[in-house]
Amino acid sequence: MTAASSPTSALRIRKAAVLGAGVMGAQIAAHLTNAGVETVLFDLPAKDGPKSGIALKAIANLAKLSPAPLADKNLAAAIIPANYDEDMAHLKDVDLVIEAIAERMDWKLDLYRKIAPHLSRTAIIASNTSGLSINTLAEALPEEMRHRFSGVHFFNPPRYMHLVELIPTRLTDRNVLDGLEAFLVTTVGKGVVIAKDTPNFIGNRIGVFSMLATMHHTEQFKLGFDTVDALTGPAVGRPKSATYRTADVVGLDTMAHVIKTMADTLADDPWHAYFKAPAWLSGLIEKGALGQKNGAGFYRKAGKDIVVLDVAKQDYRPSEQKASDEVAAILAIKDPAEKFAKLRASSDPQAQFLWATFRDLFHYTAYHLADIADTARDVDFAIRWGYGWKLGPFETWQAAGWQQVAGWIAEDIAAGKAMSKAPLPAWVTDGRNGVHGKAGSWSASAKADKPRSQHPVYKRQLFPDPILGEKFDQGNTVWENDGVRLWTLGDDGIGILSFKTKMHTVNDHVLGGIQHAIGIAEEKLKAVVIWQTSEPFSAGADLKGALGLLKESKFGDFEKMVANFQRTSMRIKHSLVPVVAAVRGLALGGGCEFQMHSARTVAALESYIGLVEAGVGLLPAGGGLHELAVRAAKANPADPFEELKKVFETVAMAKVSPSAIEAKNMGLLRDSDVVVFNAYELLYVAKQVANALAESGYRPPLPARAIPVAGDVGTATFRASLANLQAGYFASEHDVEIAKRIADTLCGGVIERGSTVDEEWLLALERKHFVELAKTEKTQARIAHTMTTGKPLRN
Repeated sequence: MTAASSPTSALRIRKAAVLGAGVMGAQIAAHLTNAGVETVLFDLPAKDGPKSGIALKAIANLAKLSPAPLADKNLAAAIIPANYDEDMAHLKDVDLVIEAIAERMDWKLDLYRKIAPHLSRTAIIASNTSGLSINTLAEALPEEMRHRFSGVHFFNPPRYMHLVELIPTRLTDRNVLDGLEAFLVTTVGKGVVIAKDTPNFIGNRIGVFSMLATMHHTEQFKLGFDTVDALTGPAVGRPKSATYRTADVVGLDTMAHVIKTMADTLADDPWHAYFKAPAWLSGLIEKGALGQKNGAGFYRKAGKDIVVLDVAKQDYRPSEQKASDEVAAILAIKDPAEKFAKLRASSDPQAQFLWATFRDLFHYTAYHLADIADTARDVDFAIRWGYGWKLGPFETWQAAGWQQVAGWIAEDIAAGKAMSKAPLPAWVTDGRNGVHGKAGSWSASAKADKPRSQHPVYKRQLFPDPILGEKFDQGNTVWENDGVRLWTLGDDGIGILSFKTKMHTVNDHVLGGIQHAIGIAEEKLKAVVIWQTSEPFSAGADLKGALGLLKESKFGDFEKMVANFQRTSMRIKHSLVPVVAAVRGLALGGGCEFQMHSARTVAALESYIGLVEAGVGLLPAGGGLHELAVRAAKANPADPFEELKKVFETVAMAKVSPSAIEAKNMGLLRDSDVVVFNAYELLYVAKQVANALAESGYRPPLPARAIPVAGDVGTATFRASLANLQAGYFASEHDVEIAKRIADTLCGGVIERGSTVDEEWLLALERKHFVELAKTEKTQARIAHTMTTGKPLRN
């Protein structure tokens, strides 16, 4: 029986220790803390000041890093700083130790010998090494501990990169491995790939080779670094930082170190001759130009401009970063088979460069599949989750026509054009159409297709990240219109409501659809989960329709649209069956208001939630301000103003939460709302929450008829703070006008402090101010500007 399927052997991790307070160690400690794991961060004793000074400095530094490692900056105080001289007693009650010190085998082995006597008999020990042998590291541990040791390799930055490579040794206990996998997937929210104990494992072995091949062909085809970045970024389904910007971010010294590790540890690799830093990379490092960390690498900032290194001139020049017209046209082709055929046939050096980099990547990945990974799926997920590619190397090859591409690679090997003469493995040309199919993904070592992992933790992923060609049960449609689909998955009686619009924006079809779907749910279902089949949850109201009505001065229709928005939010709130919002990604404006009115929100950690209407010259009028006023009155009936102070600035400055945890601090999520770390588990958890509410005899809240408000005194206090903002040039005149109307609505209008109002009163105030703002030229200019540029206008 596996650990996760047996309650007696489930891995319970209350407390962890991270050894090494460098960039990775500190950020791993931060993310474990995000996940509610009490974490001790160890480093060497400091020579001056407090003994745990190194760890203390690393914890303080977390607040300065961008993107933020902590989901709530206040969590830094929960990390326990420690040093190896005074604090070894902390180790006796930790359940998990993650070592993340420098990549020196001798240092790591010494540290293991030092900590071993202090660990409990059940503590799990793991190394975050990016490429050293896990089996060799295990030998430093006492024999009775070796079965509890493995590699756990996080990718940088640990909070945001989905990949964790889990590397067992020959002796790692299967229960330990299963328990660790369940913990990493659910508690820490990661995509786990089991890697073999080979240098650089899977992600960096293939990812760094891809960068080396790109660097080699940059020289071969005499292309500029900025041109290569234009070709190897979003144009081929990879991150904006592409190749050389990524190297600058990682650090050129780090890059050179990883390349040297490959050269030192992979002497028998047929591509070994290429495992060396190009002359220009070594030159930059010698000059101290290490990339982003010290302001210059392949790129640097010159005033407001970005300049790029020109190797021939030995100097920087303005960055042009664009593909040739011919290659841009080829890359725009939708059919991958046609695209690759045209790249290979073209005489444009940029097209030849792209074909060559893909050819050598495919060749290398196929050649090494058997020794580095159990299946082709593991390789594709490692590259997608660790490097941010849309498709992994095998998926790209398969989509482009497996046999056709295999034939071209073989021709190029025979003609001496490929980087290595090594033959393609026999399985590549055995008549297959690819490596991913209905039976699973190809395992070159087992010479068979293997299905996805049967580990119980994956039952929580109703729609896991699909590999190429994978299709999941799309459920049964209960009802749909042009805006939404109400459907069920399985026979649990829980409806799933998904929007059909682009970015899941809200238009009349969505508003009408939600109201009608809830009516059906009240008759036929026990609960509803609002969940989108892809991110975001909702980017808010469809501004195009709103602007059209304003331009034609159809203010009556405009007000009706707003009233319908409010009616939809109230329908969600007062539904007789619980409506649970399952949020991931953006939940802005109306999307935020829908989740505020739901019985419960289940939000993925990476949820960016905000009432952002002030940015387009409006105020929240889908019931958002009304709901904040109701909550403030409930939390502090004697003085709701105290509660409103916490949310006024959030709304007036159109702030968006940097995480679901921060959304709670900002008053946009409730304390009772649930935060889920793995976005692929979101629907499963939301359905469980909806079911629990339904089973516990859920009733919607009664309409609030006597809501105490802060009144004109509250509004006046907010207005005074706005005068300071305007005087300091932090807000424009129109910003202040919007904020005054937000204050008036939150405080219940021009009535005495402590007066009571009903919900309809607050909703009417929202509508009034919304429509009046919409009539102004400045607001209409803001809406139009946001629609054309995607950016807010400060006028």
